[in-house]
Amino acid sequence: QVQLVESGGGLVQAGGSLRLSCAASSGTVSLYSMGWFRRAPGKEREFVAAISWNGGGSNYDNSVKGRLTISRDSPKNTVYLQINNLNPEDTAVYYCATGPRAHRRTYDYWGQGTQVTVSS
Repeated sequence: QVQLVESGGGLVQAGGSLRLSCAASSGTVSLYSMGWFRRAPGKEREFVAAISWNGGGSNYDNSVKGRLTISRDSPKNTVYLQINNLNPEDTAVYYCATGPRAHRRTYDYWGQGTQVTVSS
């Protein structure tokens, strides 16, 4: 079992930046791809970004490409999501996820989420 804990969310003004962190309880995650998702108020959870097990590859949803950067620090069992030029549409709970099937976009372990609120 892997536990994931997100942090770094908060209230920011439009145009600002945040770096979200996701710390894993087990070094096993170094073998897995990891992803970030978000759920905006009244909407379904959506994919945001993912990174391969060794950090060599990443992909993003087209709606956020260019403003978000996903990265990982494997020795720290942590994945990050840098969000720049925030806008109110980025307001959501952000979740990280991982698992042995994450490279096939099937995630078995999820964090509790961190709230990001962007004011206009």
